[in-house]
Amino acid sequence: MKKTTQFEKLAPLFQQPYFNSKEAKNLGIGTSLLHHYVKSGQLKWVQRGVYQYTEAAPIGFRWQDLILAITSIPHGVICLNSALAIYELAEVMPREHWIGIPHNRSSKKKALIKLIHFRNIELGKTEIELERTRVPIFDRERTIVDAFRLLSRETAIKALRTALHQKGTKKLDLIKLERYAKQLRCNIAPYILSETT
Repeated sequence: MKKTTQFEKLAPLFQQPYFNSKEAKNLGIGTSLLHHYVKSGQLKWVQRGVYQYTEAAPIGFRWQDLILAITSIPHGVICLNSALAIYELAEVMPREHWIGIPHNRSSKKKALIKLIHFRNIELGKTEIELERTRVPIFDRERTIVDAFRLLSRETAIKALRTALHQKGTKKLDLIKLERYAKQLRCNIAPYILSETT
């Protein structure tokens, strides 16, 4: 039986466009070994703590920067304007990538990334597949409640209105929406009422 090499342990990460040093460490590969693989040409260093398999399939241009941003921020969750864009609840793509992080964590400021601290980061947190990569994101109901809490009323109302007209798997869960609003102490009942009657 062939013995698995250290490099082969990274194989599960090669399906993703990018992976971070924490994901590699979970597979038993430390930072010094990652640097060795970069020097030998087996991996590409993308930015601090983020790597790419040299033979990785190219990813679509639309979400490339967002995937790189979320990969580079430990415990980050795609939120607010970036989540609205992914869920097709906003008309324009944001200029910055909006990433939520736990309120007790700090992170260095990075270009084109807007960090938002959340006390209840697990509420509504889910994962979706974006360009062959599983990324953490707040679900559409949490995103809409956060829009009412943290963005303009106009943006939030447009997002709610659009979400209420989406069908199939994109259909809005009003019970979950109202539960999140209550937990986050945000009264959106009048807006739901005006949009559904």
